[in-house]
Amino acid sequence: MIEDTMTLLSLLGRIMRYFLLRPETLFLLCISLALWSYFFHTDEVKTIVKSSRDAVKMVKGKVAEIMQNDRLGGLDVLDAEFSKTWEFKSHNVAVYSIQGRRDHMEDRFEVITDLVNKTHPSIFGIFDGHGGEATEYVKSRLPEVLKQHLQDYEKDKENSVLSYQTILEQQILSIDREMLEKLAVSYDEAGTTCLIALLSDKELTVANVGDSRGVLCDKDGNAIPLSHDHKPYQLKERKRIKRAGGFISFNGSWRVQGILAMSRSLGDYPLKNLNVVIPDPDILSFDLDKLQPEFMILASDGLWDAFSNEEAVRFIKERLDEPHFGAKSIVLQSFYRGCPDNITVMVVKFRNSSKAEEQ
Repeated sequence: MIEDTMTLLSLLGRIMRYFLLRPETLFLLCISLALWSYFFHTDEVKTIVKSSRDAVKMVKGKVAEIMQNDRLGGLDVLDAEFSKTWEFKSHNVAVYSIQGRRDHMEDRFEVITDLVNKTHPSIFGIFDGHGGEATEYVKSRLPEVLKQHLQDYEKDKENSVLSYQTILEQQILSIDREMLEKLAVSYDEAGTTCLIALLSDKELTVANVGDSRGVLCDKDGNAIPLSHDHKPYQLKERKRIKRAGGFISFNGSWRVQGILAMSRSLGDYPLKNLNVVIPDPDILSFDLDKLQPEFMILASDGLWDAFSNEEAVRFIKERLDEPHFGAKSIVLQSFYRGCPDNITVMVVKFRNSSKAEEQ
């Protein structure tokens, strides 16, 4: 009798090992337990999930309401959504800027034109800061300094050894040295990008330091890059940083010395002392007669986190007849797509644009 019992237990053990302890059986058992627990014992979890879904619906609905109110010409409800919302419109240029999901507003922009006397090219600037007062300092100083030097240059242009490119480079580097002296005294580690465009009758000159970006729409609707981002992972930048004795590491994004997500900037004096971050601008010039552009977009990286160059050009091209030339719409759309950053977009229409002539 005992032997029969042992034989039966041995048989049951084999059956359990063969059927119940197989990976497939254990997996199905775990799934079944999880489902049973969810449907019968997790009212709190279901409440949290439902609340999250309701919150997402509410946010989507709110953004849709904002965009609908904007299209209908209603009150600007964004002022209630963000502590810093700036807009600007003058002749052929419009800017829209929001703080978005960031705790602080560190984007700045500047527009300086002289459409009557034309004593200097029009100056358009986008500045995206990271910490401290660097952005405000550059925004306040650089365009005005450029204006003075450009006016002097225009008075004796034929005999001058300078050019728009050399003036831009000299003044950007000069402002950086000036700012570093002030920041070093207070150990202020602040910095900023710098994207500056000079627009004359036949030429567009763009200087860039950092990862704000410009793009132009030519006569055929093509997206023409006006600048190239300075990112630590780029081969040219990575080699330069290594030669200077620095390094890059990944901390959410590739960063110089594990700190800065761009390889060039104005300010950032500790990294400048190591020579791993530099202020040297890339400067490009464009023949307007050849390109016959319709408009250009200058924007902080908040836009480019949500849009490619080509997408942005298509989006704005379809909305040039809006009050802000599409700048406000693309900012709101970037926010709706989940951009976590400040977002500033400037749209400049050119004279040969048929829609610009109608303004």
